[in-house]
Amino acid sequence: MKTVTFEQTGRVGSIVLVDPPDHALSRTFANDLLAAVHEASSSDIRVLVVRATGPNFGTGGFVPEWPGKDRNWFRTFIAEVNQAYTAIEALRVPTIAAVRGRAVSGHYELVLRCDLIVAADDATFTWVEADTGMAPLAGGVQRLADRVGRGRATAQVLLSDSLTSAEAERIGLVNQVVPGAQLDEAVDRLAERLATGPTRGYAAVRALFKAWSGGGVPSADQLTLDLTMDLFESTDAQGAFAAVKKAAETGGGIIRPTFVGT
Repeated sequence: MKTVTFEQTGRVGSIVLVDPPDHALSRTFANDLLAAVHEASSSDIRVLVVRATGPNFGTGGFVPEWPGKDRNWFRTFIAEVNQAYTAIEALRVPTIAAVRGRAVSGHYELVLRCDLIVAADDATFTWVEADTGMAPLAGGVQRLADRVGRGRATAQVLLSDSLTSAEAERIGLVNQVVPGAQLDEAVDRLAERLATGPTRGYAAVRALFKAWSGGGVPSADQLTLDLTMDLFESTDAQGAFAAVKKAAETGGGIIRPTFVGT
């Protein structure tokens, strides 16, 4: 039985964690997640949602699988998890994490791999590593610091404190908080909005953010022209330019063009 699946409705794709209530982060989970990302990358989706069934987004690593294993087994397992997570970041479409209930450690790190985070009002975000003698293993430290600043990230990771969804929104970790019963509706609405947007333009913006995260403003500046000039002749950009020209000639308002993603 798969623990992670890929689903598609129109141009919206969903990677769904389907092993509630904990969605145990095991070797099987890592393999199933990578397979689901491959399905997503081979599809014609224009936005991807990462969501989970049941009460929680996920409660972290499947620790019962670990005792008796050596460091080489553990290193390979963590490398496989990171490979699956990095594959999500490598997609050329916007990504959204839909979080309800608990998002703990490894699952929290999965959330941080997405561009936008929408949380139910019952969501919590927790690190347990400081209570287990470990450290976050899937890029969470640096990605949390990138989103909320080093000071806030340091305090949360070292103290193993939990953030409520309201606190997470206040510090800029979460983009939107909604009542739990409205989470799916809110995420679907946001996904549809992105799915009808300028997909190639979004890809360029995401690439610039990645360059900035890796090397600051100078790194992003060096790539700006290479990432954006081809957009000028794209179908989406030319349609938008035509809409602006028509509005200028007629004196009417600009009508948002239909973006086809090319």
